[in-house]
Amino acid sequence: MQLPLLPTTDTWTELDARSRGTVFLPLLVRSVLNAPASTKMPFWSINPYVGCEFGCAYCYARETHKWTMERNASPSPDRGRGLGGGAVTARMPGGEVVTERGTGGEGGRGLGGEAVDLPPWLAFEKQILVKSEAPEVLATTFRPAEVKGRTIVIGTATDPYQPAERHFRLTRRILEHFLRYDGLSLGLITKSPLVARDAALLAQLSKKHRVKVLISCASLDGALLRRIEARSPAPHARIRALKALTDAGVTVGLLVAPVIPGITDGHAALEALLRAAREAGATSASGQALRLGPAARARFLPQLAEEFPDLYARYQRRYAGRNGPGKDYEEAMKARFTKLRRLIGFPGGAEDVSR
Repeated sequence: MQLPLLPTTDTWTELDARSRGTVFLPLLVRSVLNAPASTKMPFWSINPYVGCEFGCAYCYARETHKWTMERNASPSPDRGRGLGGGAVTARMPGGEVVTERGTGGEGGRGLGGEAVDLPPWLAFEKQILVKSEAPEVLATTFRPAEVKGRTIVIGTATDPYQPAERHFRLTRRILEHFLRYDGLSLGLITKSPLVARDAALLAQLSKKHRVKVLISCASLDGALLRRIEARSPAPHARIRALKALTDAGVTVGLLVAPVIPGITDGHAALEALLRAAREAGATSASGQALRLGPAARARFLPQLAEEFPDLYARYQRRYAGRNGPGKDYEEAMKARFTKLRRLIGFPGGAEDVSR
């Protein structure tokens, strides 16, 4: 179970930075594993990073990042204010104006004690929180009996192989820790070809545990993806990583997440994607329809209005008063995937990483 964060000072200590403005900040934790009871999911989870440079417009994890930043930089008598109170405004088709404000108040303090003026959706992409001591904490707190036979999934919120992993190597060190045990069920979700770096390690783990990696990819059309996934890896690079893992003897599936209505859900496009994954050795393929909670909605809808204005009104109707696209759409999508899996010859159907 994730325990409360350790107390911090009134400023963040910068671990690293990129020339394009992304900074990496340490996040101290007492526990690494998130229990099913706390996440309401049927598996345990580990997320080495909070926030993600890939900047996918639909990502639901912005809310977690916002909450974490606020908790670690909240106003108090002996602590400076949190992130600055800036705002970003977008005008929608028809004249509607949507504004997202930053957290904190006037004169906010953040990185290194300097004023920060980033709205939460942008802070998610520019201020990456790094659980620097996660492998060491896992080594002292993990008890195999505690997971009670359930799968431990790495990367349920933010990508464990995002660019930060090249430098910090937290995901690799966490995986290395599990070499000490036998008989666990491990899952991993990523859209990064960097996962191929650890192909040999994952193959070694596969001899001791049940291991499955899900490569997430919404489309083979790189230009299309760039309009909704600002800095995500090229789709063909993901397919090559999938093949590298399967060639090493690792079980890999394709996760089309999310399936974006009117953008990536075409029959021909999905068939091409599933065929490419199957030819690369994927044993399963599944899809999840786009969900728009408050955090994802605040980022995705302005992007939709800019890149796909003809779809905006349809999304307003389809997602009105709910996070999902509706039962009718989800049933039609599942039927399409079932048909395509049978057509292409997937042996594993829609197997989930947590099973």
